[in-house]
Amino acid sequence: MTRRAQLYLLGALAAVLVIVLYFSLHSSSSTVAGVFAADTKFAPLDVHEPQLRIDLLQKLREMEYSGTHRNIFVAAPPPIPVAASGPAPVPFMGPKLPPPPPPLQVPAEYFGYAMQPRAGRRVAFLTSGDDILLVAEGDTFLNRFRVARVGNESLDVEEISTGRHATLPITAEPPPTP
Repeated sequence: MTRRAQLYLLGALAAVLVIVLYFSLHSSSSTVAGVFAADTKFAPLDVHEPQLRIDLLQKLREMEYSGTHRNIFVAAPPPIPVAASGPAPVPFMGPKLPPPPPPLQVPAEYFGYAMQPRAGRRVAFLTSGDDILLVAEGDTFLNRFRVARVGNESLDVEEISTGRHATLPITAEPPPTP
C-alpha cells in the first residue's frame, strides 16, 4: 500500500470514530434513569407474633434415616446388604490374572514308529492332511514343532516358539494307503 492510500484510510477511520462518539454521547443523555418495580402487586405477609416452632424442630431431631448409607462421593455401587446367615465373602482385590493359554493343538496324527539301527534313534510316522511325515527325535516338522520323545504309545511334541508341550497318542489303525 502506498503512503497516500494509508493516509486516506487513516482519515476515514478517524471520521468514523468521531461520528460514533457523537451519536453515543447524544443518545445516552436522552435515556431516563430510575428504579422500576418488578412486581407492583407485592404485599408482605401479615405475621402478628412470629415465634420459633420448637415442636417441629424436635420432631425432625427424632426422625432417623432408614435408607441406604451410601457415600455420594464414591462412584462405586452401594454395598450389598449382609445376610444374617454368616460372614460375607471377601471380594477379590488386585488385578485379575489372564486366563491360561489354550492347550497346544498339533495338526498331525501319530500312527507308528521305527528304530534306526545304526543311530539308535526312533523315527515317528505322522500324518498331516494327505502328507506322511517321518520325523526323528530332536527334528522339527511343520516348521513349528520339535519331536521331544518317541514312545511306544505316545509322542511328546514341543512347540518351538513358546516351549509348550503336547502329547499325541498313537492311533489304533495306520492311515489307509492311496
